[in-house]
Amino acid sequence: GLPQSSGVLLVGPPGCGKTTLANIIAMKAKGAARFVKMSACSCGVAEVRDVVKQAKSELAMFKRKTILFMDEVHRFNKTQQDSFLPHIESGTITFIGATTENPSFSLNNALLSRCKVITLEKLDKKSIKEILERALKEESVTIGKDVDGISIAEDAIEYLATVSEGDARAALNN
Repeated sequence: GLPQSSGVLLVGPPGCGKTTLANIIAMKAKGAARFVKMSACSCGVAEVRDVVKQAKSELAMFKRKTILFMDEVHRFNKTQQDSFLPHIESGTITFIGATTENPSFSLNNALLSRCKVITLEKLDKKSIKEILERALKEESVTIGKDVDGISIAEDAIEYLATVSEGDARAALNN
């Protein structure tokens, strides 16, 4: 697990797996920790305060930790980012932030110094194809010719993998 007073910052282009990674952490932590997913696009410091208040009581009553995932953390200004610091330091929350921006410019140094920065790269064409093929299989879509079911041409997958430019979300949504 993560050290008590720690944070992780996932940095990378759109569709490279930052939120997916956070969801995997949430699944692995189920029961052991409460996982709260927020987006800096749709919440402010007041909502963070509410999560911290609940985290404190969860810790006190059930000895259960809280992992706070803040998507698009770069959208918080430096003062808003400061609101995490005492709670990361005290171990009240384990912080996971996600950003598409260069953290050196978009995040304040105090927050950066408390986080392990993990940089994710844009996905290569082969990886995008694998993701598409797995999703199609899950939806029972045949690749190539299918007489009775739903099918997609191999060329179409190749095309999507190329035009998505390393963004799995874009590839899946098209």
